[in-house]
Amino acid sequence: MLDCLAVGVGGFVGSVLRYLAGLAAPSSSGFPVHTLLINVAGSFALALIAGLVLQGLVSNERLSLLLRVGLCGGFTTFSTFSFETMSLMGEGQMLMACAYAALSVALCVAAAFAGTMLARML
Repeated sequence: MLDCLAVGVGGFVGSVLRYLAGLAAPSSSGFPVHTLLINVAGSFALALIAGLVLQGLVSNERLSLLLRVGLCGGFTTFSTFSFETMSLMGEGQMLMACAYAALSVALCVAAAFAGTMLARML
């Protein structure tokens, strides 16, 4: 139960930070630069935290959950996607990494399209 609380606290903080970051960098061009920057920052943060965990510099599992799953997950799930793709590449699984990246983008965009269409129908 304490692990769930740690993830929840981290998720709360990450979500609030994402909201504030979106307010701080409004885009007038129509290109979602704030989301792009949030996703890049989240990808960097997750990889950094995971590296610190692997090196034993962050050894408290609950703190690791709070930071990796909660904070980064609340800030952006794109960080997890990026880290997993990089991990597959690091393991020499280039075809799987490319397939995962292509499917993730294609399916998520398709799902967003489907959700938009369903919302318009309701």
